[in-house]
Amino acid sequence: MTNQVVRGLLHPVFPVVIFLVFLAIASGLKYGIDKQDREQIQASLANEAQAMADNLEREFLVHLEAIRRMAQRMEANPDMRESTWSQDARNYLNDFGVYQAIEWIDRDFVIRWLEPLSGNREVVGYNVAFNAERRAALEQARASGTIDISGVIDLRQGGQGLVIYVPIHAGADNNGFMAGVFKMETLARQLLTSRVLDAFRIRITDGDDLAYELNTSSETARGFAHTAPVELPTLNWALTVTPSAAWVDSQRSLWPSATFVSMLFMGILTSLTTLLVQLILKRNRALLKTRRELESEIDQRKAIQQDLARLESTDALTGLANRRFFMEDLTHTLTIADRQMRQVALVMMDLDRFQMLNDSLGHQFGDELLIKVSERLNRLSSEKVLVAYSGGDEFMVCQQHVDELDDVINLLGQIKQSFAEPFEVQGEAHSVTATMGIAVYPQSGLDADTLLRNADVALYRAKEQGRNTYQFYTEGMQDREVLRLELDKDLSHALANDEFVLYFQPQVDLESSEIRSVEALIRWQHPRRGLLPPVEFIPLAEESGRITEIGRWVVMAACRQLAQWQGTEFEHLRIAVNLSGRELDDESLVDHIRDALEANSVPPRRLEVELTEEIFIQNIEHNLDQLSRLHKLGVHLAIDDFGVGYSSLGYLRDFPVDLLKIDRSFITDVTERHDDAVITRAVINLAHNLGIQVVAEGVETMEQLVFLKNHRCDLVQGYLISRPVPAATLEKALREGTMITGVAVDSGL
Repeated sequence: MTNQVVRGLLHPVFPVVIFLVFLAIASGLKYGIDKQDREQIQASLANEAQAMADNLEREFLVHLEAIRRMAQRMEANPDMRESTWSQDARNYLNDFGVYQAIEWIDRDFVIRWLEPLSGNREVVGYNVAFNAERRAALEQARASGTIDISGVIDLRQGGQGLVIYVPIHAGADNNGFMAGVFKMETLARQLLTSRVLDAFRIRITDGDDLAYELNTSSETARGFAHTAPVELPTLNWALTVTPSAAWVDSQRSLWPSATFVSMLFMGILTSLTTLLVQLILKRNRALLKTRRELESEIDQRKAIQQDLARLESTDALTGLANRRFFMEDLTHTLTIADRQMRQVALVMMDLDRFQMLNDSLGHQFGDELLIKVSERLNRLSSEKVLVAYSGGDEFMVCQQHVDELDDVINLLGQIKQSFAEPFEVQGEAHSVTATMGIAVYPQSGLDADTLLRNADVALYRAKEQGRNTYQFYTEGMQDREVLRLELDKDLSHALANDEFVLYFQPQVDLESSEIRSVEALIRWQHPRRGLLPPVEFIPLAEESGRITEIGRWVVMAACRQLAQWQGTEFEHLRIAVNLSGRELDDESLVDHIRDALEANSVPPRRLEVELTEEIFIQNIEHNLDQLSRLHKLGVHLAIDDFGVGYSSLGYLRDFPVDLLKIDRSFITDVTERHDDAVITRAVINLAHNLGIQVVAEGVETMEQLVFLKNHRCDLVQGYLISRPVPAATLEKALREGTMITGVAVDSGL
């Protein structure tokens, strides 16, 4: 029977039959995928339409609530003067930028107050109840105290728009209406992004009537449209979105054609493959022979393992193979792998936070935890996997006969799964994770020692990325490790050889256009590698514990510079220095800063200390005590990177903070993204309400500078003013006045 099948596969007609079958399959798949592609485009259009409707609802309700707040303020203050009301209205116009006008209408429906007057002056005195329908709606709103929205109407100022009317009190106490006037075109373009306006024709209907239409001249694709309801008070709007032909084309998939061509190619390839069946059969016979050899080698390996077991091959504590046995077995495994041209994977594993648990809970706890971990890892042992205990919190795993990288990935998944459940130790559950480094023979080493060393290098790289992860050894890792070790060694001599220097980046006071403060940034003048930025050596300093010494050097160097400026034209400058979390933990920090100030006869007010927001919220009680002592000393305190992800109003209230530094991630797109602009304004207002000044970092364009000044930011720093420079360069630039320090306020913003 088998011979008949083989002869059938080799028949000359068989490749043609295979090709025709693949052609039929390709045609059917193309038809099905084309249909699915059209359904997917329609679903994408429905998502776009719903997203537009949701955004229109959300943004419109924001404006409605804004008008309601103005009405509530007039309810609370019925004797409000027109000048006060006008200033309030102008603030809303500046903040939202979408109103045609904001009006106060008396209870007789006559417009009395209005902002802005420019372009709207003729509307003052106009009766907005211009027909019976509008009068009835407004009278009902006045009596009930509910809002009224006019729907799309022809504005007296010109063009189409709509008006939100919010009653000021209801019934007999009514004091008229607060009204917001929107031009439809301005409102639509404010609420819908440029991408939406370019890609879709948009119709807004009120019931069965067309209320407004955008992009009427754009070419649309036939057969595609979607209508989504817009839930707004008193309005029965719906949004009908019709895509452009270009948008539909961009959504179409290449899969139908690609599938058709791929299936044809597979048909041709399969046809040709049948001609190679005899060669494959010969290869199969060779593989069977190799398999028998492999089984023989496995039998030999079992015998060797049994012999080594009798020679104290296991670890007494964990019951796993010890390091000596593991290395001997690895050497033997590599010999077999070389003969059979196979790969071998070596996994080095460290338990995360084990030393901390061992030190805090005792060595007996640590031993019991190692036993529990060993029991779970030992479940992975098989003819192809050997697990060993190396010592301390380190384990080693050897995977033999690796055919492809997915085999190693699968093993790593099994190892991680071994740590998924907490370990029960001394009656308590403890969650433990592991970090792993992997080296694969022959790519990562040709002998056991090299493979072990490179797996250890990969493990170190994995630890740099955080806990509970893994890293494969790649070419060049060893070189990077050598460079890192050399740099770490040089770091121990840098302070003794006075190789560090301070660079200064000025901060401009936007009210006075003067530079009154600078931020000190450390650089390392390496004798061989030149000037190194902090990112090259600060992580090493934190890892080795030298960051405290470097931080003390920065404080002393800043005080020496302040002393040099005393009695000169720069004696008004204040220097800001950055502190790490480890420095803040140092109980002698305040004493050191006091000593540095006194040794150089520098007033404390001329020194500023910056800490990141993340450091502020760690160990709240201890940090509050440290910062309170610094505040009593007279040193300024600043929060750096504010708003990145740890913001809390509580610590702003409790900590003696003088300055907030808005993170550069908000400033980069502050003139482009509405949410970044809103967040930046909110931070400025929050800080000012708490009596805290605000610095914006990363200012690189004049547009950013204008925005920040117009919204009352106190200080700015960034490449637009100056990059960090040495003291001499800073002094020269200040004398010559070559930095950008002044900008006019745009009252129209």
